[in-house]
Amino acid sequence: MFEKPDRIPIYGQVGANLKEEIEKSFGSIEAFEDHYEFDYAHILEGPPVYLQSDIDELKQVLLKLERHITLEDVFDLSFSDPDDEAYYTGIKAQIKHHKELRDRFVFIQVPGCFEFYNDVFGIETHKSYMLEYPTKLRDLYGKLLKWAVAFAMNSIDLGVDMIHVSDDWGSQKGIHINKDIWIDLVFPYHKKLADMIRKRKVFLSLHSDGNINELVDGIMEIGYNVVHPWQESAGMSFEEYKRRYSDEFVLMGGLDVQATLGFKDYFKLQIEIDRVLRFFKDGRLLFCTSHSVQRDCSVEELIFTYDYIYKRVRELSPQSGLHTLLQGD
Repeated sequence: MFEKPDRIPIYGQVGANLKEEIEKSFGSIEAFEDHYEFDYAHILEGPPVYLQSDIDELKQVLLKLERHITLEDVFDLSFSDPDDEAYYTGIKAQIKHHKELRDRFVFIQVPGCFEFYNDVFGIETHKSYMLEYPTKLRDLYGKLLKWAVAFAMNSIDLGVDMIHVSDDWGSQKGIHINKDIWIDLVFPYHKKLADMIRKRKVFLSLHSDGNINELVDGIMEIGYNVVHPWQESAGMSFEEYKRRYSDEFVLMGGLDVQATLGFKDYFKLQIEIDRVLRFFKDGRLLFCTSHSVQRDCSVEELIFTYDYIYKRVRELSPQSGLHTLLQGD
């Protein structure tokens, strides 16, 4: 497993903030991806967790009552139907576009319990609920887990290669919550989800921002094949990864948006890209941005960046397949 690839695969989250600028230069985001021959693709289609009509109705009620959303409010909300075929039209189109027509490795995002309910309650309120109402919150996570498993299974049936669980646990200096609370409430959600996905013989990846050094042993126990972004600017070390974890999972990332893009320092960009690509020249990296490229990066800087990435991965080693990196022969 994790054998040396013929070439480091590349990708980037480029369209969220620079869509108009990229379209002016390339015609479309898809044309940008084709121009740089991206090797894999992140599908961001699918059903919403909650019905939008229910969310809107709840907001109106809370506005009249002049209060914030509570755990009880959310517990009674209805989840969308993850088996409704109407939600999968976009996913099917993306799989056809990327996988069938361009032979890209495709992965789709499902929600992690901590990040998702931070968005619902606000992170500080959510953390207080973890201390005050762990049993009730565990039940709520269980409902989300059932929904996430159904969405993941349906996506696998359609042909995705990897399930990508997004759950931000880290800040710039450490984890957002006490490790014991993470083990008690968050770890079981991820372990159950991972166990179900592994039965389907597809890959499993985790997105978590920030410094998550305290949780890496738990991540390995869950069974993630890929971790994104392993953020150096938050204190995550590539050297430590190679020394301790490189036989356990592959990294996805390498272009730290916070530290490289948007500064118009092209020399530093080249140095940084070279450093990372040379460090991982023997494999274990899916090269991409750590986060979505931000608006302070001009399209000219983005083009310079991907021109250089495209050239250097081919100079360091000729053409490859992404499955080779993850699975071997």
